[in-house]
Amino acid sequence: MLEIQEFDHSAVSSTDLPLPLYARGKVRDIYDLGETLLMVATDRISAFDCVLPTPIPGKGQVLTRLSAYWFGATRHIVGNHLVTTDPDAFPASLASSRGLLAGRTMLVRKARPIAVECVVRGYLAGSAWKEYRQTGEVCGILLPGGLREGDRLPEPIFTPATKARHGHDENISFRQMVGLVGEDLARELRDLSLALYTFAEGHLRARGLILADTKFEFGILEGKVILIDEVLTPDSSRMWDARGYTPGRAQVGFDKQYVRDYLEATGWDKKPPAPPLPPEVVEATRRLYLEAYTRIIDPTGSLDPKAR
Repeated sequence: MLEIQEFDHSAVSSTDLPLPLYARGKVRDIYDLGETLLMVATDRISAFDCVLPTPIPGKGQVLTRLSAYWFGATRHIVGNHLVTTDPDAFPASLASSRGLLAGRTMLVRKARPIAVECVVRGYLAGSAWKEYRQTGEVCGILLPGGLREGDRLPEPIFTPATKARHGHDENISFRQMVGLVGEDLARELRDLSLALYTFAEGHLRARGLILADTKFEFGILEGKVILIDEVLTPDSSRMWDARGYTPGRAQVGFDKQYVRDYLEATGWDKKPPAPPLPPEVVEATRRLYLEAYTRIIDPTGSLDPKAR
């Protein structure tokens, strides 16, 4: 079994590999290998659409290893872009960087991304809670009256969003999504997203976690829809501790909310540059990510760092 002690406690804020840079996102540095991409999850963390100056040690390894786990576990629902996380399979020019890349890097097939965030919500939280309080709806879906923050919904709902390069993603209705990608593809993405959520929700509930909501990203490869980017990680999902779940208030979670709460308390105006995080906030956040990892991975199983 991959022990938690194996996570590197040094932080990786950025990479500079001898490969063509494809993109540098808020968290990942992506390199172009022709038909494949090398996705390196750094320890950067963002909040309120700003990358913070203080990294969270080990965060990139948690994101990569969890994504690899879920890509393997959901193959029966939909294919995905993962080729391998084995550093020995990376280009020979990266031999001296294998220690840096191990555990935080995926070699993936290059697909054409679909420019819609596929969000599934099983509980009322975040932007959905704010919208519900104002309109009684979420992304055009009418919900029962009298729901509280954190309540479980009668059934999971699909609430897509547009993907923004800068600023916040914008929630849209399913009908608006149809206008963007076409009805057949919109229906396929909705059905796949709901199937993935249902599978993951049961898996996490058995481990004492509640999957409140999550987002999936899909692409097209050889004419087929596949799952891409990351999947079911603390960065892409709202996960709560089932032991302390009490509807009607904010929940104890394993995501970036701890950092957001700290930043809100500082009075920061949410405009760059973001303030640094103090050591105690870094350590508490690191522990939340590591606990999510250990809770999600079956303690009787293993997460093979050479997963294919």
